[in-house]
Amino acid sequence: MFKIRKMEQTDLPVFKKWLYTPHVARWYHNPLDWIHEVEEQDGEFYWIYHFIVEHEGQPIGFCQYYACKDSDELWGGYTALGGSYSIDYMIGESDCLRNGFGKMIVADLTDRIALHPDAKRIVVQPEPENEASCGLLLSCGFVFDAEKEIYIKLLP
Repeated sequence: MFKIRKMEQTDLPVFKKWLYTPHVARWYHNPLDWIHEVEEQDGEFYWIYHFIVEHEGQPIGFCQYYACKDSDELWGGYTALGGSYSIDYMIGESDCLRNGFGKMIVADLTDRIALHPDAKRIVVQPEPENEASCGLLLSCGFVFDAEKEIYIKLLP
């Protein structure tokens, strides 16, 4: 019924479509950067784990995670602490919004990250206006670091 699988190059057309869908484009700025990243997932961006979310065999969304140390992002000092990972996620199909898929995606990504021996925390920084994403993170056990404006979830 619900499945997250490795993203393939054959998923690019649906991913591109989602990036230009109004409810996604509002938060996923610079779609050409996102497309380039996915096109280069086996090259320049090999350190990011890209996935497609499926429901009943149909693609409905995208998600990814990466070790912060592999990116050029400082994450308010959390990268320097070591063991920090970050996630991105989207529901691309509008009829699949507000059906609990976001919570399933975050839970699945959390489980995958927890398998990395160095993983200590997940840090995420959605735009403050993205109330759905902020609420989702809180419902998944993240806490908000108001000073750094970052959501954090410590891993066991």
